[in-house]
Amino acid sequence: MVPNKPTVILEPPLTQIYSSETVTVRYEPRPVLTVSPSWLSPGASVTLNCEVEHPSAGWSFYWYKAVADLSEKSSSYELLPDGSGTAQDSYIIHGQTHTAGYVCRAGRGDPEYHTDHSQPKFVWSADVHSAASLTVSPDRVQHFTSDSVSLTCEGNFPEWRVRKFSEDARLSVCRRMTGSTCDINTSESDTAVYWCESGSGEFSSAVNITVHNGPILVSPVHPVTEGASVSLSCSLRTQKILSNVFFYHNDKLIQNDTRGELKISAVSKSDEGFYKCQYSGRESAQSWMSVKVTVSGADSSSSPVWLIVGLVFGVSLLIILLLLLYRCRTTNSENFFLYLSLFNEPVFRV
Repeated sequence: MVPNKPTVILEPPLTQIYSSETVTVRYEPRPVLTVSPSWLSPGASVTLNCEVEHPSAGWSFYWYKAVADLSEKSSSYELLPDGSGTAQDSYIIHGQTHTAGYVCRAGRGDPEYHTDHSQPKFVWSADVHSAASLTVSPDRVQHFTSDSVSLTCEGNFPEWRVRKFSEDARLSVCRRMTGSTCDINTSESDTAVYWCESGSGEFSSAVNITVHNGPILVSPVHPVTEGASVSLSCSLRTQKILSNVFFYHNDKLIQNDTRGELKISAVSKSDEGFYKCQYSGRESAQSWMSVKVTVSGADSSSSPVWLIVGLVFGVSLLIILLLLLYRCRTTNSENFFLYLSLFNEPVFRV
């Protein structure tokens, strides 16, 4: 994990100290930021917590969003709404939809001095409909060591970089970028979360990559849409198609026969979870398969409109009928049935 090193400041800022001089040494701790959850569900709230080394009364907290800065090979920070000098050491972000990075810092005293910024922490989204997205070739989560894997950033931006957050919590940048593509000759240290950042500060969807010597589970990188079909298989470096494979869902055996594939004809939300395969007593790593629940754009947008139109029309028709009935009370029955005959056929159908 990246060390959480504090800052020590000399006042005045001297490079040499003589025996007769008085120097003030100020210790500025670096806070630790935690985020929950790390992976987003659609529209989920994200909670940030900023922890100082020696918590006590009097701390104020500042909350920032990390913005990609490709010219500096790092990130700049933008203050979040109402994120300046809060008394609470937590901050909630509602309706988060895309991958994003955050930092915090704390301050106290009069005049107020501030700690360093925390190390950035990220929340990741697998949403491939964001303005920027990341594709993987070969299109699978798990890869063998020494595989050639390409990560390509897609979106209407001229500049990109690929970021990597590894299992030991180290944040790095792809060093082999060709245009918008990062090329990796995989090793086990490449097991990580990857995402793209554009020169305009946009973050792409994020993907998990797992690297090991096999067998590997061949499963989709991106979420599978509810109702779609999907096939999972097990593979060795020397043998791509295997039979007599055991498949597990959330550690529960779900298929054990001569078939070499696990086929799901119509994916539902209950199919979401961790999958792994076993062949000849050897298990793959497990990978998460996400299921995306979608509503038809046409149905979701038009149904409320037609409902409102139907209600308005129905109420209007009822008022007209009541007025006609009132008038019919003062007319003879022949005119009454004449009026009703005008409305004998259905006019509107919801």
